[in-house]
Amino acid sequence: MSLSPTLRQTLVDPHHGQLSIRRQCELLTVNRSTLYYEPRGESELNLELMRLMDEHYLDHAYKGARRMHVWLTRDKGYSVSRNRVERLYYRIMGLQSLLPGPHTSKRSKDHAVYPYLLRGLKIERSNQVWATDITYVPMKRGFLYLTAIIDLYSRYVVHWKLCNSMEASWCRDLVAEAIELHGVHPEIFNTDQGAQYTSELFTTFILSQDIRLSMDGRGRATDDAFIERLWRSIKYEKLYLHEYRTGKELFEMVDQYMIYYNTARRHSSIGDNYPQDWYQSQKIRA
Repeated sequence: MSLSPTLRQTLVDPHHGQLSIRRQCELLTVNRSTLYYEPRGESELNLELMRLMDEHYLDHAYKGARRMHVWLTRDKGYSVSRNRVERLYYRIMGLQSLLPGPHTSKRSKDHAVYPYLLRGLKIERSNQVWATDITYVPMKRGFLYLTAIIDLYSRYVVHWKLCNSMEASWCRDLVAEAIELHGVHPEIFNTDQGAQYTSELFTTFILSQDIRLSMDGRGRATDDAFIERLWRSIKYEKLYLHEYRTGKELFEMVDQYMIYYNTARRHSSIGDNYPQDWYQSQKIRA
């Protein structure tokens, strides 16, 4: 039986007496960079500002960088420039207002954008539509990014990964591992218009899997709310309750929460069932 990518990562032994970490990764087909989760650095002030903006954004996702700057300077008393806030909000944290309009965080002009396919679509089975997103996760000294794929029918988290950058290869690997893990791919894969998703590396892979690619328009589409709720849940219920010193600690905590979210947290939107049960009940028809 094929082992999941996550399980293969746990088999790498940094203290192995005969095989180096590089060789173990080659034998297990594990990306070596995923083992370390080194937090990305910023100044203490920037980390403090990002933590505040991330928490505020969960309840005020309609705010863009300009309004975040007003909130930080007038309500919280920070003397920081709007340019600093815009850089952290858009470029580093990857946030944007859910309201339509111009944003600093735009797709690359050289990348193609695919049409939005979910408007008016009745989602009635597992693996009909998968959606993905990326969120910033604060740590004691630095931060990492968390990305996940969610099945829109069941709210089941199909797969997730941590990394210290938002690269297209990371997003592509997430989808490849999810397909390998479940032995199935969605009919439609929905993303925003971020540069990692519009890149040729990502789009070519998705289309090569016989998957139709759908992209949200400017601002947040309503379907994106499902995965936004996941971010809200994991941050309020787990991540903001602890401080993480290492990427390994954060990985273990996220892993515990995702298992709980899929198997032990009832969701009212699916009849107070568990996502994993709801996903499996319709999987055979996908």
